[in-house]
Amino acid sequence: MTASDDHEGPLRVALVQMSATRDIDENVAAACGLVREAASRGARYVQTPEVTTLMELDRERLFAVTGPEEGNPALASFTDLARDLGLWLHIGSMAVKVDDDRLANRSYVIGPDGRIAARYDKIHMFDVELPGGESYQESRNYRPGDRAVVVDLPWGRLGLTICYDLRFPALHRALAQAGASFIAQPAAFTKTTGEAHWHALLTARAIETQTFVLAAAQTGMHPIGRATFGHSLIVSPWGRVIADGGTEPGIVIADIDTREVGEVRGRVPSLRHDRAFTLVAEPAVAPAGKEPAS
Repeated sequence: MTASDDHEGPLRVALVQMSATRDIDENVAAACGLVREAASRGARYVQTPEVTTLMELDRERLFAVTGPEEGNPALASFTDLARDLGLWLHIGSMAVKVDDDRLANRSYVIGPDGRIAARYDKIHMFDVELPGGESYQESRNYRPGDRAVVVDLPWGRLGLTICYDLRFPALHRALAQAGASFIAQPAAFTKTTGEAHWHALLTARAIETQTFVLAAAQTGMHPIGRATFGHSLIVSPWGRVIADGGTEPGIVIADIDTREVGEVRGRVPSLRHDRAFTLVAEPAVAPAGKEPAS
C-alpha cells in the first residue's frame, strides 16, 4: 500500500496493554504476540507501553540485564517484527544503557521496512513520594532526555512523549505547534495517580493540542510489587475518548479519521493565538489603615 492509499479512509491504530514482569524474554514474547494480534485485525500503527521489555526497581539487577542499543536482542526482535508485519511499530519505551551508571528510558518508532525512524528519550523524570509509602526516583537510574521529537508517518506527524511527560503541557503544545497531528503517550502510570488524574490529563492534552492522543499503558500488579493503572486510551482532538482498554492485558483498536484534526483546528484555532506576555508579581496590598511591611 502506498502512502497516498494510506490517507484514504480511516486509520486503524492499536495500543498494546500489558503487565510486564522482571523477565525480558517473557515481556518481548508477550508484546510481540499482542502486536501480531493487532496486525491480524488490520492495525497499521501499533504502540506498546512504557518499559515494554522490563519492569524492575532493583538497581543492581536492572543494570545487570540492560544492554546498550547496539546489538540489543529485544530491539532486534521488534525491528524484525515491524518488517515481517509491514506496519509502523512504536515501542513505547525500553531501558537502554548509555554509560556505566546511567540508562535512557527510550522510545522507538520503527517503520514497516524495519528501520528505526525516530528515537525519543524521556525528558521528565518521575521523582516522587506518594501517599502510602510509594517512592520513585527515576533520575537515580535514568539520564533525562533534552530533545522534543516529532516524526512523519504516512498519515501525519507524530509527537513523542513518555508517561510523566503527560504532566508538562508545554512539551505537548510544542509538539502540536511543530505540526503533530498525533501525540503518543505510552505509560506505566501508578494505580494511585492513574485513578486520580489519567483520564483528565489525557483528555486535557488532546483538547489543548487538538491532536489524537494515543496512550498505551501497563496494567495490573507486577512481580516487583508495583500496581499500574491500565486504561490505555485513544482520545480525539475534541477530547472524546474513542477507546478505553480497561484493566486487563490485551489490545485496544480504533479507526480514526485524520481529517478531524484539521476540522477541530479550524473551529478553534487556538494553536495560532499565542501572545507574548510579561509576568508581574504585584506587591501585597496592606489592609486599610496599615502600612505595608518593609
